[in-house]
Order: sequence, then C-alpha cells, then structure tokens
Amino acid sequence: MSLCAEQEPTDQHATVDRRRHGREEHRRVELFAVAGRLPPEWQGVIACAARITRLSWCKDTRTGLWRARRETAYYVSQIGLDAKSFGRAVRAHWGIENRAHHVRDRILGEDTSRIRCHPGIFARIRSFALNILRAHGVANVSEAIYTIALSFDHLLAYSLPKAQN
Repeated sequence: MSLCAEQEPTDQHATVDRRRHGREEHRRVELFAVAGRLPPEWQGVIACAARITRLSWCKDTRTGLWRARRETAYYVSQIGLDAKSFGRAVRAHWGIENRAHHVRDRILGEDTSRIRCHPGIFARIRSFALNILRAHGVANVSEAIYTIALSFDHLLAYSLPKAQN
C-alpha cells in the first residue's frame, strides 16, 4: 500500500459497467513502478503492482434507491502488464469464481452439504455433473437442474452423446 501512496501511477485505465445485476460499477486500474522499491527478497519476483478502485452503485429493490459502495484492492504480478490488461486479468479471475465456485456453493449446495464421510468424492461428483451440463452448452445451471428434476428423460438426454450437425 505504501508503494502506491509514495508515487504517481505509471499507467491507468478506467471502465464502467452499466446496469449489470442491478448495479453500475466504475473501475479504475492504476499501475505502479516497483523497480528499486521492494525488499531484496522480492526483487526479480514482482514485476508490477496495481491498485484497483471500484465504485459500485447498487439498486435497493425495496426502496428503488441507489447506494454507493467503495472498494480498493491491491495486487502484485510476476508478469509486467499494462493497466488495461491487468484489469482484464482480474475480471477473468472473478469470472472463474462466478462460473464454478458460486454455482457449486449456491445451486449444488456444496457449502450446506452435511456429508462427513469422504466429502471429496461427492465434490468430484458435483464437478462431474457441472462439467456434463457445461459440455452440453447449459448456461443456466439452476434451470437445467430444475428441468432434470421434472423429467427423468431429460437426465438421460445428458448421458447420450451430443448429436453432431
């Protein structure tokens, strides 16, 4: 943090995401030089440091009012990137969280699971099921699981090889 406070950014990039999931997010990525400013054990390991500042306007569904939420996150990288590429890399990381871990936790109920004997086996089964759905082009896992629960035939359709066009 002091590395960012002691100097001006070498590169910066700002983006705005409007009306996604009931919020508007303003993001600014600032890169800082690290050469000669790190302890000796970190020299040659860290190529760049970044500060990402987010201002999110979240809409309250009950009142209809917008409230602001500010966050500042600090990152380091072993690869030298420009500000735009650094921002894309951070967003891509959160894409993994949203596509896999969030689905496993919320839709497949992994966090609420009470399985105590060999839980890793059941985690692999959940991953296997998620991979099968994704391989069949399912974008909404919750809807697919609901449809499968309504009809055994839908479940069997996933076990058959995909038809080639």
